[in-house]
Amino acid sequence: MRRGFPLAMLVLVSLPASGSAERVGSYSQCVALVQRNPSLGEESARVWLNEGGGAAAMHCSALALTALQRYGEAARELDVVARNRAITNNLDRGDLFDQAGNAWMLAGSAGNAVRSFSNALSQNANDIGYLVDRARAYAMMKDWSGANNDLSAALVKDQNRADLLVLRASARWALGRKADAATDIVRALQLYPDYPAALVERGMMKFSVDDKEGARADWKKAASQPGGGAAVEEARRNLAALGPESKPGR
Repeated sequence: MRRGFPLAMLVLVSLPASGSAERVGSYSQCVALVQRNPSLGEESARVWLNEGGGAAAMHCSALALTALQRYGEAARELDVVARNRAITNNLDRGDLFDQAGNAWMLAGSAGNAVRSFSNALSQNANDIGYLVDRARAYAMMKDWSGANNDLSAALVKDQNRADLLVLRASARWALGRKADAATDIVRALQLYPDYPAALVERGMMKFSVDDKEGARADWKKAASQPGGGAAVEEARRNLAALGPESKPGR
């Protein structure tokens, strides 16, 4: 069972075209091609880039690389695009750095992700999404103080985000701030009494102090919530790992 958070310049190598690349001359055309055929879209974006497509072509290439699950390459390209001073208003610099950070996360490179998310925040320090994304990267690094600080900053801006309260509770529990973590879960469940993520996290807290039946009760309630989702699936996995419920008199 988990105990923690519930989750350079790229030199474009000039490769010979296969002859299948489609000529694209606009961002919308390129993105449509990527959605239809990521491999062909990546090749066509590279050809467009070599023909002077600039930041738009590179961003389209990054989208294709992400679709192809070549996350590290995509992250590098997105960082390059975000630093490009010729960027157009249609490609927001902060959002591009945030996209780069998320690609770094998918590539398993939390340190690079933190740098990209920090660059996003340098463009807009008040963006809750950027703060939460950097908190996730800090959590991947097990930098619970960093995660707690970013989540606290985000909650100052919106104190009724139950999802952020659950994430901060997880970070605070890892820091040994158990009373504060419990308070966050209480608040989250006041906002949404049957919130699966909060129930899963409270169950983890109970399990960690050997209250297995208390944990089971929370996970059973979470697992019974409609709609599925990651927290519901986690609750079901935790119940399976916990084993069958003991029967009275046995």
